[in-house]
Amino acid sequence: MSPDSLPGSPSDIAAAIFFLVGWSLFAYGAEGYFSARPTLTSAMNRQREAWMRTMARRDLRMVDTGIMSGLQQGTAFFASSCIFAIGGCFALLGSADAVMEVLGDLPATSVVARPVFEAKVLGLVAILSYAFFKFGWAYRLFNYCSILIGAVPIPRLDGEIDAESEIAASRASRMNILAGKHFESGLRAIFFAIGYLGWFIGPWVFMATTAFVLGVLIRRQFFSAARKAVMGDL
Repeated sequence: MSPDSLPGSPSDIAAAIFFLVGWSLFAYGAEGYFSARPTLTSAMNRQREAWMRTMARRDLRMVDTGIMSGLQQGTAFFASSCIFAIGGCFALLGSADAVMEVLGDLPATSVVARPVFEAKVLGLVAILSYAFFKFGWAYRLFNYCSILIGAVPIPRLDGEIDAESEIAASRASRMNILAGKHFESGLRAIFFAIGYLGWFIGPWVFMATTAFVLGVLIRRQFFSAARKAVMGDL
């Protein structure tokens, strides 16, 4: 057994720290804490606010309820996917020997003991469970947002909204942004779970896959075509 395969080996610890620190820093960076450059998430939050202000001026709000239904369905899909993935992880524990034999044939894979392999699988279960709870809470918050939208008074005949409507629309906006924040956290966990799979091959591959996921997510938040579209950049 190589030193890298031992529980708590320096390379495994370094890879795990790199993974957790990278995830945490990106989560804060996506919220705009480390850079004055607007992220895709912050730009979309402003669009959520604009949506609620526009909604408050509409007599008929079928469009808004349709959008909310789509958001809820997407959130429910990811929550269900996490449940299936967690079940797959437990099935993986039941066939650990066969999987370890397959991984052992890969040239870059370090030989690991079964307890180490099982610990890594349980770590993946923890990530997917975190994602499920985030999606589950986001689904409920989107449901609350639908109720708050229904509580916004119908505008007056002249199209102007009064102070009561402004407050109601602001409540719905804040709830929508909060639901989106938890949805983003769950989706981020799914992306980093992909990077986590590299640990089953080895700690250095784990670092490489984590760096790849970070690079993709940073590009999407700060330099993507989607961001330019929301910001109105040509």
